[in-house]
Amino acid sequence: MYHSEVAQNIYDNPEFFAGYQKLRENPDNANVMEEKPALFSLAPDLAGKQVLDLGCGYGENCAAFRQLGAASVTGIDISRRMLEVAREKHPGAEYLRMDMSDIAALPGKYDVVFSSLAVHYIANFDGLCAQVAALLNEGGHFVFSQEHPITTAPLSGPCYTNNEQGERLHYNLSDYARSGKRENAWIVDNVVKYHRTMAEVVNTLLDNGFVIRRMLEPIRDETRKPNFLLVKAQKAGGANESLDC
Repeated sequence: MYHSEVAQNIYDNPEFFAGYQKLRENPDNANVMEEKPALFSLAPDLAGKQVLDLGCGYGENCAAFRQLGAASVTGIDISRRMLEVAREKHPGAEYLRMDMSDIAALPGKYDVVFSSLAVHYIANFDGLCAQVAALLNEGGHFVFSQEHPITTAPLSGPCYTNNEQGERLHYNLSDYARSGKRENAWIVDNVVKYHRTMAEVVNTLLDNGFVIRRMLEPIRDETRKPNFLLVKAQKAGGANESLDC
């Protein structure tokens, strides 16, 4: 297996899970307003396709993939609590409790692999990309979102400089070139994520046989920096490869 550290299962922490639920219940949250529309704008035609969702969470994206015509959807997540919600609220997909770093154990092949805001929890991005490439049919797509590298960069966590009135003046960017583990407070203390530069993200995909089809950095009313990076990559080679964006 590829993972070099024991995966953190923060979503089964009761305090974190409750705080995350409250956050997602706000219809104005960044996931709903920024990340999700961008992710689905990158989706290829899913009609009749075999789809895998890495870090499926509540299963809401799995349900949407089925509505878009996917023949089958498999969602994996390390969180027992998340999968309980997914199975109750969004039946129709197969849900498996699994670490994203262990997907080589999956028996099937897929046409599209999605991941929404989960890859920044993975220590070994190269290993993940290698496993995704092995699971994809020729010409298949890997579509994922992550926290933007500008957000994950500061060792002490993202922060802004404000004026005396509390208004934001600028974002404090530091430690960008220092890839690796970040441990900050988000809902609870000691949440572990992994920072990698934009070049590292792109080059790792290229090294694992992907072609970059499109990248997005959605911004709503936050003009100082993007919150998310989204990538649509395609497994190169084979008669089924298409040139769509």
